[in-house]
Amino acid sequence: MPPLTTSASFASTGGSETNSPQVESQVQDVEPTKFFFREKYARLGVKGNFMPLAAQPKNVDLGEWLAHQCMEQYRLVNALLACIQEVDANNGRAICNPISCPVMSAGRSHTYTWLNNEKVPIKVPACQYISLVQRWIVGKLSDVKAFPIDNITGTGSASTYASGSLNTTNSNTPIAMPPTTLNTPLSTLAGRDWIGKNAGFPEGFLGDVKTCFRQIFRLYAHLYHSHWVDPFWHMTNGTNSNGWTDLNSCFVHYVSVAKLFGLLSDKDMEPMQPLIDIWIGNGSIPADAANGACSVTNPQ
Repeated sequence: MPPLTTSASFASTGGSETNSPQVESQVQDVEPTKFFFREKYARLGVKGNFMPLAAQPKNVDLGEWLAHQCMEQYRLVNALLACIQEVDANNGRAICNPISCPVMSAGRSHTYTWLNNEKVPIKVPACQYISLVQRWIVGKLSDVKAFPIDNITGTGSASTYASGSLNTTNSNTPIAMPPTTLNTPLSTLAGRDWIGKNAGFPEGFLGDVKTCFRQIFRLYAHLYHSHWVDPFWHMTNGTNSNGWTDLNSCFVHYVSVAKLFGLLSDKDMEPMQPLIDIWIGNGSIPADAANGACSVTNPQ
């Protein structure tokens, strides 16, 4: 079994709203190369590329497609998070717990913090940070003003998400974030355009999409840097396609979408850049996606 080593990373900034994620950078010793940054461990659990799943279909509004991708990518990472959140009946702890992961990090030099109600960035255990992100994302997807969609089919059952409080693990009702407010007169908005406007999405929709994708990246970064060996390597015994190769498949799918539409910055992706570079080099991330062929910005 490969030992759990760590890798250097880069800090970026998150949202500015209360109770939202932030990042701080800490300069520490350079870490040895992690096993998941080696080509041997970059293989996928499926064959082919994910471009057909990433590219916007004809006759589908771009806003609707980005909303679908938010829900689908969250559904996939949420299933992976269950592997580190399930409580062990023998010791009463999950794999990711305040002892094993006292802070939310992606290697030694990249630590994510959370803004409290006073908008002060604070360090919290990774398990708490993950629960807060889950509540934030499912709350955003459940806000009909932010994501005006009839049926959230891509996110699975509400009971699979953190809701209620951080200790309410079986609640069936997600806590939605405060409704998106629209204070600008419609007469003013009539002359402006933005991604998703024609499908009824609010002016801040693209910003919400990018924030969701940024948080999902952080979840993946923690899964790799802190939990690639336990549980994902142990799940496969180093051979089967039920652990780290499936983690790779979900992540390369996510990165293909994020890069194709320009939803992440280079700084956001740096904690996982060596693995992303391997996939770009071997074609697992198609050239169009790697080059951001469909990068989106709101019209000026």
